[in-house]
Amino acid sequence: MNDLSALGRIRVVLSRTSHPGNIGAAARAMKTMGLSRLWLVSPASFPDPVAEARASGAGDVLANAQVVDSLQEALSGTVFAAALTARRRDLSLARRDPRAAAAELVQWSRNACGEVALVFGNEASGLSNEELGLCALPVTIPANPAYASLNLGAAVQLMCYELRLAAMGEGGSAFPAESLPEPATHDEIENFFAHLESSIVASGFLDPAKPRRLMPRLRRLFGRARLEKEEIAILRGILSSFDVSVKNGRQIQ
Repeated sequence: MNDLSALGRIRVVLSRTSHPGNIGAAARAMKTMGLSRLWLVSPASFPDPVAEARASGAGDVLANAQVVDSLQEALSGTVFAAALTARRRDLSLARRDPRAAAAELVQWSRNACGEVALVFGNEASGLSNEELGLCALPVTIPANPAYASLNLGAAVQLMCYELRLAAMGEGGSAFPAESLPEPATHDEIENFFAHLESSIVASGFLDPAKPRRLMPRLRRLFGRARLEKEEIAILRGILSSFDVSVKNGRQIQ
């Protein structure tokens, strides 16, 4: 299924980029592959003439870039997010390679009611565990393990190429639109997690002074489920009933 319009609903998100030249290189990589939606989370320097120079004709991508203070803001309104990570993380979801991840992103972009995001971290430290936890799909480029250092601009170029192949029908077949239920948005999922945490604190199940790793484990559990709008409504309805029981002093068994 050749449908390059799917690329117009994909955000490329760069988090805490330290060198403006990498922002310009990412913009150029995006434009060569037909992507245009660039989001920047707390860049060290932007706008910047170095970014303009490295963009080399992709100044329009830079001019339309959205600059925000947090990854939460960059993902607001999206229905699916994939994140590049070079290392295996504790409590992370199962990883995909770039081709499989690109196919999945394009499928969501075609069939879901909202935008999707591809997230890249800081050049030196990558994404934090908290940032990675906001994304549904970890992606790892299978580089040479003896020298796996990949420039940010090169990583963006590689992923944008795979996204274009997928949109052209070369990266895997898309399933029919009717087979994909309406997914919960990033905001709805984050509101659910906030509700879940407050409910289990109120019930006494979670001690905020000793949280251990309960919430990251719950994020991983629900992340595997690819929550739908209707499922979020059900889960929050259950939590609300628990909240009433706790408030009235009834024991939940």
